[in-house]
Amino acid sequence: MSSIARQWVSSTSATSSVAGHGSNPCQGIYHRAERTTPTVACIATHYSIDFGEHYLASYLAERGIGFLGWNTRYRGADAFFLLEQALVDIGEGVRWLREEAGVDTVVLIGNSGGGSLMGAYQSQATDPNISAARDLRLPDAALDLPAADLYVSLNAHPGRPDVLTSWIDAAVVDEADPLSVDPELDLFAEGRTLPLDLDYVERYRAAQEARNHRITEWAIDELSRLSAAGTWDRVFNVHRTWADPRFVDVTIDPSDREAGCYGGDAARANRTPFGIASTCTLRSWLSMWSLRESQCVGAPHLGRIDVPALVVQSTADKGVFPSDAHAIHDALAVDDKTLEFLPGEHYFETGGRDEVADLIAAWIAART
Repeated sequence: MSSIARQWVSSTSATSSVAGHGSNPCQGIYHRAERTTPTVACIATHYSIDFGEHYLASYLAERGIGFLGWNTRYRGADAFFLLEQALVDIGEGVRWLREEAGVDTVVLIGNSGGGSLMGAYQSQATDPNISAARDLRLPDAALDLPAADLYVSLNAHPGRPDVLTSWIDAAVVDEADPLSVDPELDLFAEGRTLPLDLDYVERYRAAQEARNHRITEWAIDELSRLSAAGTWDRVFNVHRTWADPRFVDVTIDPSDREAGCYGGDAARANRTPFGIASTCTLRSWLSMWSLRESQCVGAPHLGRIDVPALVVQSTADKGVFPSDAHAIHDALAVDDKTLEFLPGEHYFETGGRDEVADLIAAWIAART
């Protein structure tokens, strides 16, 4: 691999300031091949995962493409996430690429959960459409975001409320009790046979949606109760979020994956406190995870993207499935859109990173 220069980048944004202990809210690392000044660069951001040292950064840098792994104020803190503020922070990264790094062509990389986030960014930059979180005003900076030139969806979930609802355990009957279970719906019940009965899967999916809506209704009522007492928000837990039927039955949405989830064995992972949406505030639930209220959804934003777009999906991904890739591709409004499948896992952990970098670099080169 070529020698890669890495530059630490940090900044405030229009709606965030330096923390009292000294750190900037927006931080990341710019990767480029040494002694080069790329005119094309990618930026990758996630809702909460630190993408500063993203696995593709060096691979694309050695192919002559700059790569800014960029983090918003919510890295490691999605319990407090608000979409409009995250988009403002992403805008700072795009501006830095154009104004400081000297980049002419900016490519959004929407990887994993970041797919819908970067789709929302380009959508808002192209045609402002989002509304503010409850009881807040939309910041002016969210109406003046610099648009990117190309969009890449890489092993991307269709949206935050979508992925949570497909993974959430439908059998939970008491949100205050992580052990509560409806045995008729329990995906991991002893004696549950594979492949799963299609009628059971249909009931299970309906119950997953119902659980999401119940949490939303409770969150709205709880906000009203707290507000009446002069309290702004509160933290709560969402239990058991590793229970997608596709984790145990690989004949549903078939691919090259093995049974299991990103946390390993799904039954075991589902009983741990580590999972998406495990800790939320009422407002972050509504902003990120609620089927009814969240704007962190892919399809509406993808329908506003009018720049060339590439959708890449690995064939052994345990948490993003072929139907997700097809849905993302279909939702894109632009005519110049491409869908490619490659062997590998979610982050191409055991191989395939050169191949995906080659694919993305060639696709970019054909459009610049």
